[in-house]
Amino acid sequence: MDTAADISQVTDAAREAARVLAGATTHAKNRGLEAIAAALVERADQILAANAEDMARGRAEQMSDGLLDRLALTKDRLRSIADAVLEIVALPDPVGQVVRGSRTDIGLRVTQERVPLGVIGIIYEARPNVTIDAASLAIKAGNAVILRGGSAAQASNRVLIEVCRDALTSVGLPADAIRSVDEWGRAGARAMMRARGAIDALIPRGGAGLINAIVEESRVPVIETGTGNCHLYVDASADLEAAEAIIMNAKTQRVGVCNAAETLLVHADIAQRFLVAAITRLTTAGVTIHADEATRAIVDGQPSIDADMIVPATEADWETEYLSMDLAVRVVESVEEATEHIRRYSTGHTEGIVASDVSAIAAFRAGVDAAAIAINASTRFTDGGQLGLGAEVGISTQKLHARGPMGLAELTTTTWIYEGEGTIRP
Repeated sequence: MDTAADISQVTDAAREAARVLAGATTHAKNRGLEAIAAALVERADQILAANAEDMARGRAEQMSDGLLDRLALTKDRLRSIADAVLEIVALPDPVGQVVRGSRTDIGLRVTQERVPLGVIGIIYEARPNVTIDAASLAIKAGNAVILRGGSAAQASNRVLIEVCRDALTSVGLPADAIRSVDEWGRAGARAMMRARGAIDALIPRGGAGLINAIVEESRVPVIETGTGNCHLYVDASADLEAAEAIIMNAKTQRVGVCNAAETLLVHADIAQRFLVAAITRLTTAGVTIHADEATRAIVDGQPSIDADMIVPATEADWETEYLSMDLAVRVVESVEEATEHIRRYSTGHTEGIVASDVSAIAAFRAGVDAAAIAINASTRFTDGGQLGLGAEVGISTQKLHARGPMGLAELTTTTWIYEGEGTIRP
């Protein structure tokens, strides 16, 4: 099988579809998205049956609870995914938006306008919701998308892509706006990474191993979505009740996501009062605490805390994105020590502080470098839908082109247009 030739046919079809979408009206693109949202609900039984195959295989292969959670679809989740598509319908179309405009001294009228990227490739793991998020955002921004969803979700993604392509065809849009290379497996992914000139941008979404491999091997420009070793710092000035609620939400609401908290830093002045209560709740909920020496000294012998749920923290713990019911905990002497720790171990995703002292908040903001900073709020809000962007294609942790949740605007580039009246350069 000539994988390169086969993928070339896929990219050629996607480029033609992208050309059509680039000229499509907002109304036409929205009709396509509405058809996708309706089809997700109408064909839910077919989608869930396929997902059940993937889940059974994942359990047989002893996939982690966090990854199984990402893989799982339910009727409620499908309905939420469909609702997210309709939220994208309601968002302004970025294509044609004027970023800035001016008139030069010699009379040229100059505008910088948003235009589609073209063909976007997305390689991701065990996340069937990404199939819909990526496809919907790409279409609204006038792009075609080529997907590689990984073997863990192969049955789910096959049906989801079929549902989306059928929906687009039903309203007169090209089905090839959504293509997949899953049938070619890893060879298909490698061919995508070598399709420079045919794929305009490649977005990896998954674990550190996947992301690093694509960044290092791809000849196609990569928009890097990083891992989430997210920290929450509880300052001496914090509302401790609020801090307790925030860390519970940030750690336990969904453990297998990149915006879950993985390390808790607590100011020494309130460590005794805060940690006993917070760790009692966390361990009761099933969280294993990887505690530094100061934390262990505080919780040792506390009757409300199961000692078996406390383990000594190692250097590796500070570097780990657990994606599980595990949390590293350290006591620090100041906001400066907290930010120093974060600078050393952060992946640049989301860093949070709970504090009422404005100087502490200012020091934290100045001291950390991240795509998102949460102030008196859970790290779980670093999400396109939660921040008003609709769905997202990923959280970019790099600094070029896009940073943070990648919504519609981040899936466009710009064109400079200047108009004269027979004007020549002096």
